[in-house]
Amino acid sequence: MENFPSETLGMFDHVKKVEKGKKMFLKVQLPWNVIIPAENLDAKGLMLQRSIVVCLLDDFAKKRATKDLGYYLAVSTLESIGEGKVRQQTGDVLFPVVFSGITFKIFKGEILEGVVHKVLKHGVLLRCGPIENIYLSSMKMLDYRYVPGENPVFLNDKTSKIEKDVVVRFVVLGTKWLEAEREFQALVSLEGDYLGPVS
Repeated sequence: MENFPSETLGMFDHVKKVEKGKKMFLKVQLPWNVIIPAENLDAKGLMLQRSIVVCLLDDFAKKRATKDLGYYLAVSTLESIGEGKVRQQTGDVLFPVVFSGITFKIFKGEILEGVVHKVLKHGVLLRCGPIENIYLSSMKMLDYRYVPGENPVFLNDKTSKIEKDVVVRFVVLGTKWLEAEREFQALVSLEGDYLGPVS
């Protein structure tokens, strides 16, 4: 697949926040190369546009995420379809397209909410949107102590609990992009006002 041609260097000029103050959802406009097999081409052009959209959605889903833009969530509009170029070896046609879409990316300093999916002795793992590996260390939730058992929890003196399936509000300390897995990890904290389990 030939996605993200060299012209994409200027694509970040098109990144906009969807809602003021909510950085995690980005509206992006991206160039993309879609390859249509020769058997999917027809003279009328109606099937061609459908084939381009189907291939674009398929490619978009497979790509999953990038370091710069985060996780791909949705294609919203197909902005333009460029002139197709026939590939000599296969007879397939490559169409440069531009589309608008929505991505999800978290940033250092953001305050977000996530659901606890694993309680460990030294912290918890949370999910937030498509991000599965958000780590909240016990050192970053100072008022809480680990209570082992069949269903381990973190408790504080006010009997506030952090356990599996609890929604927790946190601040992002940092993120890390894992190229091989095409996913992000994040380190978060409860140090700050109004952070912790959400009732």
